[in-house]
Amino acid sequence: MDLILALLGLLLVILGIIGSVLPVLPGPITGWFGLLLLSLTKVVPMNYYLIGITFMVALVILVLDYLIPGIGAKRFGGTKKGATGATIGLITGLLLPIPLGFVIGAFVGALIGELMADPKDVKRALRSAFGSFVGFLASTTMKLFTSVIFLVIYLYLVFDHWGALISF
Repeated sequence: MDLILALLGLLLVILGIIGSVLPVLPGPITGWFGLLLLSLTKVVPMNYYLIGITFMVALVILVLDYLIPGIGAKRFGGTKKGATGATIGLITGLLLPIPLGFVIGAFVGALIGELMADPKDVKRALRSAFGSFVGFLASTTMKLFTSVIFLVIYLYLVFDHWGALISF
């Protein structure tokens, strides 16, 4: 059972990294559940401080994930349509077979969203699309960094208790 929990935990930590880039999965929270599953095994001792601190970090990141893109867009004069366009562009860019499609898609989507809000002011639309894009990149970088740290913690715990984990 411990090996199954550890493998499911690894799957969740990897999904957390993927979810840091894809907007359909909450990245750090998903990765945190992987750490929780690993800590529920009998061979890896439960560290309440580690689980509590990583949970609080994941929650803070979850909240900031919703705030940062909006802050970036508003700081550069953006609208809700620009932020929505950035998300739609990101998903579209991920599906297109072009290098860095999600980056290009997020910017183009934000620009289209801003132009839908006010088609006459192209200069403002470009500026606010850039703001939406910067906010999106900041948020994604923060989530990705946190999720990779969760993977490092997971791997450290697994390798630290490897002998006990595979002996079951």
